[in-house]
Amino acid sequence: MTRIESNPGRIVFAATAAALLACPDISRADEGGVSFWLPGQYASLAAAPQVPGWAMGVIYLHSNVAASGNVAAARQITVGRIPANVNVSLDLSLRGQGDLVVISPTYTFATPVLGGQLSVGVASWVGKSSASIAGTLTAIAGPIVTTRSGILQDSLTSYGDVVPTVTLRWNQGVNNYMVYATGDIPVGDYNPTRLANLGIGHGTIDAGGAYTYFNPATGNEFSATAGFTYNFKNPDTQYRNGIDFHFDWGAAHFVSKQLFIGLAGYAYQQITDDSGQNPILGGFRSRVLGIGPQIGYIFPMGDMQGFLGLRGYGDFDAANRAPGWSTWLTFAISPSEYAAAKPVRQRFTK
Repeated sequence: MTRIESNPGRIVFAATAAALLACPDISRADEGGVSFWLPGQYASLAAAPQVPGWAMGVIYLHSNVAASGNVAAARQITVGRIPANVNVSLDLSLRGQGDLVVISPTYTFATPVLGGQLSVGVASWVGKSSASIAGTLTAIAGPIVTTRSGILQDSLTSYGDVVPTVTLRWNQGVNNYMVYATGDIPVGDYNPTRLANLGIGHGTIDAGGAYTYFNPATGNEFSATAGFTYNFKNPDTQYRNGIDFHFDWGAAHFVSKQLFIGLAGYAYQQITDDSGQNPILGGFRSRVLGIGPQIGYIFPMGDMQGFLGLRGYGDFDAANRAPGWSTWLTFAISPSEYAAAKPVRQRFTK
């Protein structure tokens, strides 16, 4: 007989861990509008405890963005390899779209570490990224003036970077805590002269923590995840993104032991200037806020558990960043609490 585990929060992090990925190069923030951290990748039950063993998360992510001004200019300057000592005047608009499938296996250890629960995982992705820039660019170098008008389009179907993640979680009744460390290993398909990429072209280190309040008696839940991203220099462009701060949150209500609905959102703020950019861009610090609905369903799969979740975000109050909207469809499988607690049947032989 299979039953749903008593703590529905244990399954959801397997899906959340799969979302720790670098953003496809479709102009989201920092250099050319692209950041490692994709806001919204954590939502409800981010710090919930896990069942020991292997888990697998798969996410389909669709993102659609548009921008003008400095964000479009930054992409054109990078793609066109315009030197920093060349004065430019730009009247450009940018559009980008990404369709990715993210795969992330995660293993949770049964033996406590520092009194908490240790999990390790890795994520990568395949998919399609497309982008276009339309408008007019004028470059001035001394007496030489060059003007270019038209549309530049690019599309790429390929593979992305590798993102390892380590988490440590503690549970105290309805209160749950988590710390994490992750980063980007830049092995994905990337070329600085392309508009569309699936790698970000440089390494990163990201660390932070999360808190989850979850009361099974009332079905109410709230989670918050915050962290900082340190970016290494892009060796192809000599550009370095500033330090980024990100804050993701989710609030949900379990209408049953299997189904929850709620809201999720994020705040993203770059706190130090970029370096190596064209002077026309200034410090190029990016900012964005986002919010949207979420729904999740937990179901039994033999001795395992399945989770199916959907959430969507709309951006607002963006600066030096291409705002837009995104949807996340998540499917995850993890051990059930019931299966993990079953006694092992011993065999006796003469």
